[in-house]
Amino acid sequence: MNQPTTMAARLGCSDCGLHAICLPEGVTEGGLARLDRLTRQRSTYQRGDTVFRQGQPFNALYVVRSGAVRVALGDAHGGQQVLGFRLPGEILGIDALLDDSHRTDATALERTTICEVPFDRLEELFHQVPELQPKMMRELGREVASAQEHVLAMGRQQALERVAMFLRSLLERYDRLSRPTDCLRLPMGRSDIACYLGLAVETVSRALGRMEENGVLSASGRHLRIFRRDLLDALCMVDGVGDRRRN
Repeated sequence: MNQPTTMAARLGCSDCGLHAICLPEGVTEGGLARLDRLTRQRSTYQRGDTVFRQGQPFNALYVVRSGAVRVALGDAHGGQQVLGFRLPGEILGIDALLDDSHRTDATALERTTICEVPFDRLEELFHQVPELQPKMMRELGREVASAQEHVLAMGRQQALERVAMFLRSLLERYDRLSRPTDCLRLPMGRSDIACYLGLAVETVSRALGRMEENGVLSASGRHLRIFRRDLLDALCMVDGVGDRRRN
């Protein structure tokens, strides 16, 4: 396993472009300074590096600062089921709160920077920066909502609907980051998307091909150009009723 690189020059929370997303409104400069002191380190992972492994003792929460991370669950036969993907501003390791042990593997999909917050200091952090506690509760809610969306997508009979729901959710998350969503590069490959949606890689490719034929988007490798988000939304419909859940 490759070791992450600890950033030599620490950039504080106040200097981070994710300030408005990662942190709640109203945090004072003093609160930011305390948060910086309690954040253990900011490490950079290269593509394929492991952030944590299933069964590893839990001692910190991780916040993606840049890049993307795949979260997967391994089985006894060496296979893996992709459970989700974490983008900048999103938290890793919440599932380990259950029994102080990581229940999943987290792997960098590209060059990724992560902030690490020691869990044994989290109570102190909530006391010193009380605005963070409701923010954490919302992140827990977001984790549950993401899992519910995955179950909903897996329940769709049509592969086209599953892929459309995945892309719509991803675009909404990039909207939250104020990033352009008409042209984007997917951090994950089609094999990861297929594993996440319970489909064959060829099926994902065919679904994207159908979207191209219908003028929804164009796809070239990991690069997507979205032409009609309204048509993408229409592909997520069930029995004529729109799925109104949003990330």
